[in-house]
Amino acid sequence: MKLIGWALALSVAVMTPAAATAPQVTAAAPAAATAVPVDPAASMGEQIANTAATPAPAALPTMAPTPGIGMPGGRYGIQDQVTDLGEQAKSFHNGPLLWMCALISIFVLLLLGYTMFRFRRGANPTPSRTSHHTMLEVVWTLAPVLILVAIAIPSIRLLAAQYSPPPADLSIKVVGHQWYCSYQYPDNGGFEIVSNMLKEKTDVKAGERFRTDADGPVMLATDERLVIPVNKVVKFLITSEDVIHSFAVPAFWTKMDANPGRVNETWVKVTRPGVYFGQCSELCGARHGYMPIAVEVLPQAEFDAWLAAKGGTPKGAKPATTAAVAVAPDAAAAVAAPANDTAAVAQPALNQAATAQN
Repeated sequence: MKLIGWALALSVAVMTPAAATAPQVTAAAPAAATAVPVDPAASMGEQIANTAATPAPAALPTMAPTPGIGMPGGRYGIQDQVTDLGEQAKSFHNGPLLWMCALISIFVLLLLGYTMFRFRRGANPTPSRTSHHTMLEVVWTLAPVLILVAIAIPSIRLLAAQYSPPPADLSIKVVGHQWYCSYQYPDNGGFEIVSNMLKEKTDVKAGERFRTDADGPVMLATDERLVIPVNKVVKFLITSEDVIHSFAVPAFWTKMDANPGRVNETWVKVTRPGVYFGQCSELCGARHGYMPIAVEVLPQAEFDAWLAAKGGTPKGAKPATTAAVAVAPDAAAAVAAPANDTAAVAQPALNQAATAQN
């Protein structure tokens, strides 16, 4: 009996290293296979060797924001615009509209001053009893109409351009949640990004990620950014999961509400790479002020590399990992199975005799 016990202990000790190493090889095959295209002409052994030898792609570094661009800079006025539509709107606001407001305000102030001085009681002990003046009534009726027409024509032109988008190069679905945003890329494989505000160093536990200046300003930096390509028409499909939110990025001249049960659309074409920040601009609940939006605009080549790092594909391209994912289970089974176990491989999938009888 003692000899039998020693023999069992020795056999367990010999088999333990092989059993411990087998799951590592099996688990590594699917992980590596999803990142490497499979050559159908290669043998099963070559496919397994190629997928096991190729490392997974490294995470791409994020772009640091430019101070004063795409974020509040402690100044008055509109942020620098990085879309053609935003440039037109800013030029209209800072040009004709602002000048009209200033001239009207100065004219009314001077008119009030003149009236108070010219028609005061000391200068007019006997007040005028004039009740109608045809020319004066025509002037104060036509002047506001002309002012409104001067404002309406460029405003309607801007609204028409905003709601008549050109053909989109890329579509992104924006979903508002209490209290964060998620972004889906249906044209690039359908993957999703969940974006949350980064907390300050004093507000997180040891070892957790916190905001730095490379991430963005306080209460505007996020752990995951919405990434889009530069000089491309990007269409946003905006909705909400719970209450009314809003997708607003001032540097894009973009603000669109996210309503539950409804999909709203807007579009941008950003002409400058960089990082731009916005916020939910609807009162969506207790943590409304902690729902930032961070958008990173990259050149097309860098955007495609970012897509690959996230497991997506460029628009119109077929994913190269489909064949690898399909063959990975078979490869893992072949590695895990004993080399001399030929009985299971030779066994037919169906009992032909039983099938013929049925």
